[in-house]
Amino acid sequence: MAAGEGGGEDVRVLQTLRGKICEAKNLVPYSGPNKMRDCFCTINLDQEEVFRTQVVEKSLSPFFGEEFYFEIPRTFQFLSFYIYDKSVLQRDLRIGKVAIKKEDLSRYAGKEPWFILQPVDSNSEVQGKVHLELKLNELITDNGSVCQQLVVNLKECHGLPLINGQNCDPYATVSVVGPSRNDQKKTKVKKKTSNPQFNETFYFEVTRSSSYTKKSQFQVEEEDIEKLEVRVDLWNNGNLVQDLFLGEIKIPVKTLGSDSFQAWYLLQPRDNGNKSSKSDDLGSLRLNICYSEDRVLPSEYYAPLRNLLLKSTEVEPISASTAYILAEVCRDKYDTIIPLVRLLLHHHKLVQFITAVAKLELKDTQEANTIFRGNSLATRCLDEMMKIVGKHYLKVTLKPVLDEICENPKPCEIDLLKLKEADNAEIHKENLRNYVDKVFSTIVQSSISCPTLMCDVFCSLRSLAAERFPNDPHVQYSAVSSFVFLRFFAVAVVSPHTFHLRPHHPDVQTSRTLTLISKAIQTLGSWGSLSKSKLSSFKESFMCDFFKMFQEEEYTEAVKKFLDEVSSTESKEPNVMSEPVHLKEGEMYKRAQGRTRIGKKNFKKRWFSLTSRELTYHKQQDKEPIYSIPVRNILAVEKLDESSFNKKNMFQVIHAEKTLYVQANNCVEASEWIEALCRVSRCNQRRLSVYHPSAFLNGNWLCCKATSENTVGCTPCTAGAPADIQIEIDGDRETERIFSLFAINMPKLQKMQEACGSIAVYQGPRKEPDDYSHFTIEDSVATFQTLQQIIAIVEKLSEHHDRYQKKRSSSAKYGKKIQLLEKFPNPRPTDEFRRNWSNFQYVKILVY
Repeated sequence: MAAGEGGGEDVRVLQTLRGKICEAKNLVPYSGPNKMRDCFCTINLDQEEVFRTQVVEKSLSPFFGEEFYFEIPRTFQFLSFYIYDKSVLQRDLRIGKVAIKKEDLSRYAGKEPWFILQPVDSNSEVQGKVHLELKLNELITDNGSVCQQLVVNLKECHGLPLINGQNCDPYATVSVVGPSRNDQKKTKVKKKTSNPQFNETFYFEVTRSSSYTKKSQFQVEEEDIEKLEVRVDLWNNGNLVQDLFLGEIKIPVKTLGSDSFQAWYLLQPRDNGNKSSKSDDLGSLRLNICYSEDRVLPSEYYAPLRNLLLKSTEVEPISASTAYILAEVCRDKYDTIIPLVRLLLHHHKLVQFITAVAKLELKDTQEANTIFRGNSLATRCLDEMMKIVGKHYLKVTLKPVLDEICENPKPCEIDLLKLKEADNAEIHKENLRNYVDKVFSTIVQSSISCPTLMCDVFCSLRSLAAERFPNDPHVQYSAVSSFVFLRFFAVAVVSPHTFHLRPHHPDVQTSRTLTLISKAIQTLGSWGSLSKSKLSSFKESFMCDFFKMFQEEEYTEAVKKFLDEVSSTESKEPNVMSEPVHLKEGEMYKRAQGRTRIGKKNFKKRWFSLTSRELTYHKQQDKEPIYSIPVRNILAVEKLDESSFNKKNMFQVIHAEKTLYVQANNCVEASEWIEALCRVSRCNQRRLSVYHPSAFLNGNWLCCKATSENTVGCTPCTAGAPADIQIEIDGDRETERIFSLFAINMPKLQKMQEACGSIAVYQGPRKEPDDYSHFTIEDSVATFQTLQQIIAIVEKLSEHHDRYQKKRSSSAKYGKKIQLLEKFPNPRPTDEFRRNWSNFQYVKILVY
């Protein structure tokens, strides 16, 4: 959704979808002699596919196990999951689907339910909206009687689906329908567009006076108006094949008045669009879905809360700070840590905060061998920090070796109970040994690429551990290895798809190989674990036997050297790399740039590859590049108006030679490519500040009509001025998320206030159990003061959101009626407010 759509123009509406396609079961068998199917699953925003799993062969209960995360760049009605049977010679067969309305997505947050697959019916596959103007006029006939005339002005449609990957040829039928009437009229066909402009007006006679006697095709009594409705059906003109239904809307005539009324209506499926007696026979799909919608106010509204959070590192004790209190009241919510870490990282306060909370945690750590092993605030913050700043580091270090393992896997099973009769255990063990050596060597030689921020945190943790346990010479190393090996590299090895090191979840055999390698890396990286006394602690005897191969001193010395280097404060040179880093790749369409006189300017499918140095496209994957654009030459990356070539999901790469026009396969892919290209080129000092949002065709720019191709752009660039940053973080969005967490957990903040008061009155902690004994309160006075500030700021921000909500409700026009979920008249957030806030839904639109 565009910023400000349906409400205040300064408010940004940002949508995020993440989750996991887990598995399917009991799929309907194939009709042939071989009952098994080769299945894959897709995610669709309405009818637009935005994600696809790999194919699971020969199964009626396929396990996918694929996680997804993306920003949603447009409005949508339904989130759908389709199960397909892969076909080699024919079109893939859609077995069934799960379709969830946008407003129902919040029901499934934090759950992993089974969904019954529904049949796929073309009458239920709709998307888009229609802009109508309707009016009832009274007309006096030649004999002086009065009749009513319905005027329907069909203005335009927006967001109609692609048909076979191309824009459709839409037309509409406009009907007045009643018990004994079906008066239908038709628009002209609009060619190759998903956003047709009709601007056609139709007139219908609705009622006649009782004195009117002329016989006509329709005999409509005046009271029949209660039963009449306007129906608009959208179709794709099939030319030589059957026309395809795109959706419909129905509006009761009785709801209209003499005043002209116009609004946007969301297209709906037909009444019989999803009814089947066999729906229970298609199988089930298990999904994990988390949809969030952030409404981000202008930056100045967040200043008080942002400043309070950033001062957390200055508060003594740290447990009385705003950031620590957030983690206390949301202790059971993993997502709490993400916006907190990103905000502190954005403002260069993260190292100080992690150091402070780690110091507090070490006060309660009694044994050196348990240091940083729990799921504490310090460990969760560091985990999230490594995921954010360590993405590039993982790609540089692990991606090449993981690609080799996953694309040409060798058998590595060493558990004798799982070996097949023909397997050779010694060959398997040698294969695994080689893989472990490759991964280990890659890691311990990668310290030069370790991000400076991670090195700073590791240095701090090492110092704190040595100070807490001065008599243990190994603890300073185990404090670092528990993160960099156990929580960073080992996790990335076992789940490479989660860290975008591989496109899909590995198959069963490869997944088992990666698990064994990950176990080996964890143990090799654990300081002191290679001693003989440690081998007896392995749970699996086959792993104990395998690790006898790694008793050489060289492994211990390599780990020690690596940990010394990554926990050093010496400056790194992260940009000095022998090989470019692969950031993104995939198949898209590009418009021929006309570099030769005889070359046609049509669209061709090409394989695109983006590295830290250049953008290239190739005829096919693994072929030599046809064309290359150095990253340093990219001047701007922006969306391209659909009207330029009548194609959706287009963007332009403006560079030193000729603008490259590219069409992505869906809106999410287009958004991700634009973001990746903008991020890698943001430091270019020659970046443009203005651009042309449309193409230069037939001797002029379609946007501003300028006739010179060298004319300066007419629209400000969205990426803004060049900036020397590596990580894109929206500080206002993260602060909004923290505000919503505080708003939802207001009762816990108030309980914590009561706890502070109780401690102050009784001069110490209460001895008997109570509702707030789990809170960490070292200084009740300082904590109480911080809580007062938090509550006051949250209440004030709630008022701002309330005003925005009222403004939006008065300006939004989808359909006939708009219903507010809650108006929140009180400045203090109510329980109802908190329940609705957790769904991030402020306005529910009812469409007739």
